[in-house]
Order: sequence, then structure tokens, then C-alpha cells
Amino acid sequence: MWSRRNWGRACALGVIAAATPLLRAQTPSLTAPAVPPPPKPDATKLAIAIGHRASFCYLPLTIAEQLGYFVQEGLDVEVREFPDDVQALQAMQSGAAHVLSGAYASTIAAQARGQSLQSFVLQGRAPQVVVGVSKETMGHYRTLNDLRGRRVGVMAAGSASQRVASLVLRKVGLRSADVQYVPLANPAAAVQAFRRGDLDAISYTDPTVTQLEQLGALRVVADTRSTRGTSEVFGGPMPSGCLCAPAEFLTQYPKASQALADAMVHALKWLQTAGPSDIIKTVPERYFQGDRALYLAAFTRVREAWTADGLMPETGPATAARMLAQFEEPAQVQKVDLARTFTNEFARKAKARFRA
Repeated sequence: MWSRRNWGRACALGVIAAATPLLRAQTPSLTAPAVPPPPKPDATKLAIAIGHRASFCYLPLTIAEQLGYFVQEGLDVEVREFPDDVQALQAMQSGAAHVLSGAYASTIAAQARGQSLQSFVLQGRAPQVVVGVSKETMGHYRTLNDLRGRRVGVMAAGSASQRVASLVLRKVGLRSADVQYVPLANPAAAVQAFRRGDLDAISYTDPTVTQLEQLGALRVVADTRSTRGTSEVFGGPMPSGCLCAPAEFLTQYPKASQALADAMVHALKWLQTAGPSDIIKTVPERYFQGDRALYLAAFTRVREAWTADGLMPETGPATAARMLAQFEEPAQVQKVDLARTFTNEFARKAKARFRA
């Protein structure tokens, strides 16, 4: 998610018309509609690029869309999904989308390359990646040093899951070359490989991790689904999913940017108290992948990872920069003015409006 390859998923599709004036926002309803309401004819049209739309990391965006919060704010939002985060970033940079729903660390990487990208509402305060060892092949496991020479499943080469695994292993002096990383992009294939004994450890997200836990096959050794576990791995709060856009867009279209932030903070507040029946009623059926019970169990495990108000934590940018410097060119990362990689202006107003 934080690698240059995994930050942008997609070829540009076509430039979308510039934003039109917003309607005055209406008072939102807490009732979840069975089908998202249609936008009004004169609503502001915006496109949001995203990779891995069904990821728990970006669930607040889905909630805002499904509950009609964008429509309530006078927006006609099209969420465009791309094969990976890299292509999604490229789509926004090319003009095929106005806004990116992606990793906050991508804003720092963009600034390091001389490109303008700014987070304006934070979705997640934890990456939601879990590192665990196999109870079958690592029954003798005592410390992380026992993973030397072992096979570690990750979501993709250079992905967030591999980077979290690398950070965890570095704490005991293990380098990437000391283990064998096995890319497994398909969650079902990852579960099968783990159960067959083809993997000794795995670094993955939910619901895959929860499934392996329920099967009694996994022993968790690092867990960034919680703020505490995230701090243990990164040394502080690690901002993850966010809505970000070029600074020029935020300056030129402040009303549209505020409307997006309002809808997202509304969704984040809804998630704080949402129960299983709310999730079943609101989340698209395809997200459950045929197992509602597993999805709900995973939802319970990750719900602490979302922010309550969309605000960037004070020390979050510095934590992300320290992480990124271990994988990118450190000299370039150190030159980035972190204050220019995010703004709390829009989320702060939304927080006051919704009392989030």
C-alpha cells in the first residue's frame, strides 16, 4: 500500500468535468436506505479513485455512499475502482478522478517527488495488517528469530503487508533476505496455502486473518488492527486510509471538499455505533464473499482502526514519514514539509457539525 508500485493503481480513464457549484447541504438522516438514493439533477459531480474497494480500510467510503451521505451533501459521487492503489493514484493525477481514497503515506511520497497531494479527511488510524505464525509448521515458535529462513505469505511484493512484516522482523535484526516472502494476492489462495503448510507465517488483512484465527491455525505476533498494536509496530499512531487530493483542488473547490469531508465524518460517526444488523443492511452483499458471519467477526476486530472524527493525529505524519524513510529514499522523505501533506480544516468543521 505504501510502495510506489502500490500507491496508485490505474491507467487514466478520461478527464471528468470540473466540479460544479454545490447545493446547500441538507440535514442527514440516520436511517439506512436499502438502496442508495439517486443524486439530484444539479448535484456536483465528483469522481473518487480507489483500489481494493472492499477493503475494511476504506469501509467508511462505502458507508458514506450506501447511506446516501454524499447525496445529502449535494454531491453526485462516482467511486472508480482500479486494480491497485498505484493505478488509482495515477488516475487522479491524470485527471480521471478528482480525489483519491488511498494510503496517507502516499501524500508524503508524492511530496518527496515534487507532486502536490494533501489528505483532508482521515479514514483510518491503523493499517489493519496482522503478522502471525503457523501453529502447524511453527509449533516450536518462541521468538521472531525463529522465522529466519522461513516462508512468509504477503498480499503482494512491496505491499503494505510485506512492509509491516519487514518492520516487525527488523525489530529482532532480521532482514528481508533472511525470510522468503511469498506473494498471494488472492485471500482464498492464502488461506489454502497456510492450511497446507506451504507457509510458516503470514502478513495479511481481514477477513483472512480472522478466518485463520477461527480455524485455530494462526498465532498472532503483531496486530495493527488496534491502536495499541499499531503503536508497538510503528512507534506511534500510523494514519492509513484517507481522502486526498491535489492542494489546488482543495483551494479551488472548498465547498465540494467540505461536502466530501462532511459525508465521510458522518459515515465515521455511524461506524462507531453500528451493529451487525446495520452492517448487513448497508454493506453490499459482494463484500461478504459468501460468509456474512466471518465478515461480521472481522468487522468487530477492526472497528477500532477507524477514526471517529476524520482528524489527523498530531504525531501521525511523523510516524508515517519514519516508516516511509525505511523503504524509500530517506533524504527525499526528510525534505518533505509534513504540514503540507494534510489539512484538518475540513474534518474539523465536519466534526463540529456532526459532534463526532
